[in-house]
Amino acid sequence: MIVVALIVFYASRSLLQGLLLTLEQHIPCILGTLGASNMGNSCICRDDSGVEDNVESQNQQTQNSRVPVPEARSHPRDPVRPPRRGRGPHEPRRKKQNVDGLVLDTLAVIRTLVDNDQEPPYSMITLHEMAETDEGWLEVVQSLIRVIPLEDPLGPAVITLLLDECPLPTKNFQSHPTVMLFALIALEKFAQTSENKMTISESCISDQLVLLEKWTDNLDFLKRQVGFCAQWSLDNLFLKEGRQFTYEKVDLTNIKAMLNSNDVSEYLKISPRGLEARCDASSFESVRCTFCVDSGVWYYEVTVITSGVMQIGWATKDSKFLNHEGYGIGDDEYSCAYDGCRQLIWYNARSKPHSHPCWKEGDTIGFLLDLQEKQMIFYLNGNQLPAEKQVFSSAVSGFFAAASFMSYQQCEFNFGAKPFKYSPSIKFSTFNDYAFLTTEEKIILPRHRRLALLKQVSIRENCCTLCCDEVADTELRPCGHSDLCMECALQLETCPLCRQEIQTRVRQISHIS
Repeated sequence: MIVVALIVFYASRSLLQGLLLTLEQHIPCILGTLGASNMGNSCICRDDSGVEDNVESQNQQTQNSRVPVPEARSHPRDPVRPPRRGRGPHEPRRKKQNVDGLVLDTLAVIRTLVDNDQEPPYSMITLHEMAETDEGWLEVVQSLIRVIPLEDPLGPAVITLLLDECPLPTKNFQSHPTVMLFALIALEKFAQTSENKMTISESCISDQLVLLEKWTDNLDFLKRQVGFCAQWSLDNLFLKEGRQFTYEKVDLTNIKAMLNSNDVSEYLKISPRGLEARCDASSFESVRCTFCVDSGVWYYEVTVITSGVMQIGWATKDSKFLNHEGYGIGDDEYSCAYDGCRQLIWYNARSKPHSHPCWKEGDTIGFLLDLQEKQMIFYLNGNQLPAEKQVFSSAVSGFFAAASFMSYQQCEFNFGAKPFKYSPSIKFSTFNDYAFLTTEEKIILPRHRRLALLKQVSIRENCCTLCCDEVADTELRPCGHSDLCMECALQLETCPLCRQEIQTRVRQISHIS
């Protein structure tokens, strides 16, 4: 075990040093050689393999992706794991393989290899051949990040077996923004341990990130992703002495509605302006707007930064988002979502196809909510779909703009702080016209500053153990536990400590201050 631990330690340290070199040595090259170019954004979540692969990908999505079924799902879906595709060892090779399928096939077959003399599986050999080119190497690495589950115990072994036998990409190719993007994401993952974070910080990586931060508003959407991640790292991880945090200098004067950073998980990244969100985790992360509507006609727009799987639309106060189980917007009866990657409309965990083409980077998606007519209308670059009405059988008020993100997806919201690109023909209101946020509510603090504030919060000794606000003045009977306030006790049917059914709640006069 000691030997294995040492091997893992030195391997991870070598990889960390390689990522740092990739960023430090090639950022000047990127800024010079790519400054005038207009590179398209590489799609991270789908395979652009030509006509043959596109047809097969569509067939696979029909068979394996989330599709309408007559009954509710019997088990939680996994939005991260793509469909598997088997391939026999004697089947003729096509021009371009399904990389995700080959990686998962390798992960599956590696469990059966018990003899050191066994030949490598066909899928592994094929991946090695693909990785002989720079573009193929990048596809293989992207697929390893995208599809291998973090909890799979054989995942690290498969990654090692594949990368150890693959040639490294050429030096010139390492200046591609996609490589920089995933190097930044990998450094974020390494920085989760204090030792690695210190090693990375000592390399003066923040100086390089400051250069990449300038890409946050770049018209090239791939560079924009790099800029977003660089800025987030500078604000949250690799702090640079003398640099102002972005939230301290961003102009939020005209923003009255934004994404709610207080009820999202730690895995979702929200920009300091509160209008752009990105997920780099393996979970299905969700976010909603700070403003809620109960009546009238409302409209907002979203700019697609990445063209992968996102479910964007409307949710209510009763919507439940389970990020690790893969449930988000459109996965319950209180929300409805537009999915432009898989060309689906989602409601109550069931989907139906829509007629819009697949969205692409730079597309504008419009979302109209008409609470008078009880309908939702989705638009792609101004082209509308038929109205959706099914959600109104369960909810008629309390609607939020909301979205769920698969790994490595990003988009920008417009709640009316700037002109819309494709305004609907009917009269509508915008969140920014009616919402209000105080100066403090607009601030999206970096994580370390938010944690520091939480540590300063003092809790009274006799406060309720649930809300931590009111005095614990209520006794539950027959169990006798009394660490709750009456307001919280009235919302419970069983005691949170012993799970015994609550028959009566008695306020203790002596505890009232």
